[in-house]
Amino acid sequence: MSKELPQPQQSEEVDLGQLFKLIGNAFDRFFRFIGSIFKGIFGVIILFLLFLQKNFIKLVIVGVLGVAIGFYLDITTKTKYISTMVLEPNFSSVQQLYNNINFYNELADAEDSTALAEAFGISKKEAVAIKEFKVESYSDENQKILLFDRFVRSLDTTTRKAIDMEAYLRNFNSFDARFHTVSVIATNNSIAKKIQPVIINSISNNDYFKLQKKTNDDNIELQDSLYSKQVAEIDSLQLLYKKVMLTEAGRPMQGTSINLGENGSKENKELALINKIEELKSNLVELNEERANKASILNVISDFPNKGVKQKGILKSYKFLVPIVMLILALFVFALLSLNTYLKNYNKI
Repeated sequence: MSKELPQPQQSEEVDLGQLFKLIGNAFDRFFRFIGSIFKGIFGVIILFLLFLQKNFIKLVIVGVLGVAIGFYLDITTKTKYISTMVLEPNFSSVQQLYNNINFYNELADAEDSTALAEAFGISKKEAVAIKEFKVESYSDENQKILLFDRFVRSLDTTTRKAIDMEAYLRNFNSFDARFHTVSVIATNNSIAKKIQPVIINSISNNDYFKLQKKTNDDNIELQDSLYSKQVAEIDSLQLLYKKVMLTEAGRPMQGTSINLGENGSKENKELALINKIEELKSNLVELNEERANKASILNVISDFPNKGVKQKGILKSYKFLVPIVMLILALFVFALLSLNTYLKNYNKI
């Protein structure tokens, strides 16, 4: 009887060889793709450098001309000065402050010197010198956290649990800040100091804010009188307790019984009075601080200086800005011309 020979099977080595070949082909295509990207980028850089080389002399001429024009403008243009004051608005007057400053800035942008002169009670010549108004909030992370703490303290216990500090800081806007800076840019370095009273009075003379301040002053006086009355009453109680304790101490001891419960109760009452008077004193200190902070509708933290400072910085210099703008325009024009030449030659192919 003849035995059947075993059928040949596909070798595992052949399978692994095909797998490695597929992986190698995939990596080869990947690296070719990456190489083509770098090759394209390198080609663009070379084309740009060839473009600069071709137009180098023209670009140098444009740059030198721009610097010359910039120097001329810097010499002939009037020097601008900036003056800044820091304010602390009270009674929700910050919105009105921003509205007023933005209105003044619109008049300055429109070069309406007549309206500016009337608004500030200055001469038209002085009004012409005013070029720009700015108002910005002034706050850092520490001040934002303090404002959040003050805000939370004004809420009831239930509402406090629903307030998230991160959400509060995320939604913080310029009107929420405690301090705000008002800046005046003008060619006259002393005009800002002259118009400061008008800027302040435009808010302080508002009837609504004056009523808010009067109501707040009345509430502070009422609260102060209540705290003072409570302090006086507690002082009287403390004197009464001392007299009672001295009277009991002067009595002869009868027996050896000691009433610890009664003594403990008196000591607790005495301690409670001490804690209460300390709390009232702390409240009085806070009340005095609020009275000082809200003595005015607008607290002027820092006045405008008598003389403004000259605006500095490379971005304020024409000898820097003009060449940059001219070079960008020149590059754009030369690029269009080169593209036009390329398209003409392409049509001839």
